[in-house]
Amino acid sequence: MARRPGDIALCVCSAASAFHRRVSHAFDPEQPGGTTLSALATVLGVPAPPVPGGAEVTVTGLAVATSDLRPGALFAAMAGRHGHGAAHADQARAAGAAAVLTDPAGRERAAASGLPVLVVEEPRVVLGTVARAVYGTDRIDVPLFGVTGTNGKTTTVYVLDAVMRRLGWTTALTSTAERRVADEHVPSRLTTPEVPELHAFLARAAERGVDGIAVETSAQGLSRHRLDGVRFDVAGFTNLSHDHLDDYPDMDAYLRAKAELFTPERSRRAVVSLDSPAGRRITDGAGVPVDTITSDPALEARWHVTVLDQRTDGTAFRLDGPAGARIVTEVPLLGRHMAADAGLALVMLAVSGVSVPDLARAVGERLDVVVPGRMADASAATGPRVWVDFAHTPDAFEKSLAAVRSVVDGRVAIVLGADGDRDPSKRFGMGVVASTGADVVVVADHHPRFEDPDPIRAAILAGARSTGSAVVVEEADPASAIRRAIRAVGDDGAVYWAGPGLTDYRDVRGVHVPYSSFRDAQVALAESGHTAEVLTRSRSS
Repeated sequence: MARRPGDIALCVCSAASAFHRRVSHAFDPEQPGGTTLSALATVLGVPAPPVPGGAEVTVTGLAVATSDLRPGALFAAMAGRHGHGAAHADQARAAGAAAVLTDPAGRERAAASGLPVLVVEEPRVVLGTVARAVYGTDRIDVPLFGVTGTNGKTTTVYVLDAVMRRLGWTTALTSTAERRVADEHVPSRLTTPEVPELHAFLARAAERGVDGIAVETSAQGLSRHRLDGVRFDVAGFTNLSHDHLDDYPDMDAYLRAKAELFTPERSRRAVVSLDSPAGRRITDGAGVPVDTITSDPALEARWHVTVLDQRTDGTAFRLDGPAGARIVTEVPLLGRHMAADAGLALVMLAVSGVSVPDLARAVGERLDVVVPGRMADASAATGPRVWVDFAHTPDAFEKSLAAVRSVVDGRVAIVLGADGDRDPSKRFGMGVVASTGADVVVVADHHPRFEDPDPIRAAILAGARSTGSAVVVEEADPASAIRRAIRAVGDDGAVYWAGPGLTDYRDVRGVHVPYSSFRDAQVALAESGHTAEVLTRSRSS
């Protein structure tokens, strides 16, 4: 089988720490316009606070944590799980805060700092309104795309960005991996940033003169008001499958959280994939005009994705739409689901006003796009194929294993674990899907966080062993697990390592223990006699 050039894998590997190291800063506009405290009071419908000397106070930023404060910012002091933010008002003043926004419970502690205090009943509910006024994001006049769904959000956002760049646009994106404005980028802390960070990012993007912005939009971002004050020109929906039941009581509640994106307050129009049953429910309940898309030939939709070819170095597909619209291209991404995500991105651009002929010319025969941590190819020049992926749901495992099967003739192994302190209800199902789609299942630890890793593995193992259709082994240590999987599949097989993606650490009881699954997979291949040109370059870089 043909191998992709080594320098691509090297690029992915060396980018791992840059994408996943957590930092405390984000984008801010270089020349913040701001607004006055009295103007904010008027917008919120509350009395303007008295200011010593009667001077007007100018607010040039917004922060919900003192570590993110810049001089001139408004500090939003809210009730939290472990205390009230008003207790940090003195720190906010020392950091240069111009004033405090809080609730009645925080009024006295905030006022004791000597800063002017705006008081509202629910600060979090008004943060979007405040951010729009402070950062001027209501005046942004470029296409704004938001993508939600359980899986495929990140891929769709990066395809949107890649196509916009091919169109000659200057772009900005925010995703699970990074925030990027033109040629500047910082790592992400949350899939969807808090309100102040999101609006500051949008203001910086407008300041840099971008032509289009893509935003990865989580259910939690919608439920927790992180997207307040933002209205997307086009909202996209990928799919819905079992996930996040630690945050939502059931799948209906999870779907309702996603559905909030498809209301007039959040978007102007939408493109919805019907590839999961939830797509029809989103479409039927949407309060905005909807275009539908599917990669299932048995379903009726306005747009159709047809996979033409699957190879280890990419997937070719055709996109057909109304009035004979057609685009034929390929993406350097593995799997039918990747083609479906790419098709969704193209239709989102089409309904935003970009003509299909212009899109076809932009993507050409092949659209170059790198999606951080998604099916990263750690393979050597010889030996079994090894992909390291960020997937963490049963549905993602099923689709990715099917993609691996379609391009590999030999045995397939999956190495998997599950995050601690996250939805435990999906672990059994992860094991079931793993043993159904792979010949060998190796269950290892991933990010146990503050949870005992033994029961995490036990739940996955129970699911995997319930089918009786694969060899199932337990190997807690990830370094040992990948080596065992490589031995099990032989030179003509493949290993799919689900979960770690390009993270360069493991979270063990709150400590980020350095460990790169991508790098260790390359080392393991070399140890088994498959010396890679890629590995040599990585070590010498």
